[in-house]
Amino acid sequence: MNPYAPFVNDAGRLRSGWRLGLFILVFGGLMFSLGSLVRLLVVLSEHLHFTFGSFLENIIFRFVFLISGLLAGWFCNRWLEGLPWRALGLGLHARWGRDLLMGSIVGGASLALAAAVAVAGGGLRFSLSGRDLLPSVLQALATTAVLFIVAALAEEALFRGYPLQTLTRAGLAWLAVLITSLPFALAHLQNPNVVAGFTFINTALAGLWLAMAYLKTRSLWFPLGVHWAWNWTLGSVFGLPVSGLKLSASPLLQAVDRGPAWLTGGSYGIEGGLACTVALILSTLFIWRTNLVVATPEMKRLTSAENPRRAE
Repeated sequence: MNPYAPFVNDAGRLRSGWRLGLFILVFGGLMFSLGSLVRLLVVLSEHLHFTFGSFLENIIFRFVFLISGLLAGWFCNRWLEGLPWRALGLGLHARWGRDLLMGSIVGGASLALAAAVAVAGGGLRFSLSGRDLLPSVLQALATTAVLFIVAALAEEALFRGYPLQTLTRAGLAWLAVLITSLPFALAHLQNPNVVAGFTFINTALAGLWLAMAYLKTRSLWFPLGVHWAWNWTLGSVFGLPVSGLKLSASPLLQAVDRGPAWLTGGSYGIEGGLACTVALILSTLFIWRTNLVVATPEMKRLTSAENPRRAE
C-alpha cells in the first residue's frame, strides 16, 4: 500500500482537495497583503489631500480581488500541476474573441428574457430616459461597462478559475460545480434587500449557469462575457438593481416595479424573483445544447485530465 496515496494521485501530483486548500490559502494571503497595501496608500493619499471617489474605490477593490485570484491560480497551476498560464483560460487562444462576444450576447439576451418574463407577468414597465439625459446616459453606459467587466472577471477568476478547473481535471466536474456555486450564492447573501429563498436559489443557479459556460469552452472568456453583459444590461440598460445594489444613476431605461415581489424581486432586483429563475434555467439549457461555442483541442487537453509529473 502506498503511504502517500491520501496526498498524491496516480499522476504523481498532489490530490485535488489539497490543491484546492492551498489555493484558498494563497488567495487569502494575497487578498490580505494587497488589501493592506491599498489601505496604506489610501491613508497616505488622505494626508496629501487626495480622496478616492466611490467609483474608483470600487474599481481598486475589484482589481485587488482579480489580481489575487489570477496570481493564486497561476501559482497553483505552475507549481502544483506543472501547467502554463494559458491553462487558466485567459490566454489569447484560438476563438477567444468569439467566446467573449458570444458570451456577451448570451448574457445580455438572457437578462432581456428575464425582463420580458416580468413584463409579460405585469410586474415591470419600462420607458426611455429623456433626451436631456442622453449625455449622462452614454457616460454611464461606458463607465459602468468598465466596472462590470472588472467585477465579473474578478469573480470568474475565483469561482470558475482554479478551484473549478483543478477539480475538473481530477474527474470531479459536478462536485466542482457544486463546491463553487454554493459559496458564490452565499457571498451574495450579504447584499442589501435580499429576498429569502429566491436570492440564494437564483445565485446558485447563476453559479451553475456560469460553470456550464466554462465547461462548454474550457475558457474564462465565455463566462466572462455572459457574466458582465448580464450585469451591465440589468443595471445600465434596464435600470434595475444588480444583486440589491443600484449601480447606475443614469440607465438607458427607467423601470417601474409593480410587483409582485416573487416575480420581479422587489428592491433586490430581478435576480430575486421567479422571472430570473426562468431565464437562468432556459439559458443554461441553451449553453449546454448549443454548438455555437466549443472548447478548442488545446484547452480541452489542458483541462480534462491530470498532468503527469515528469520523472526527475
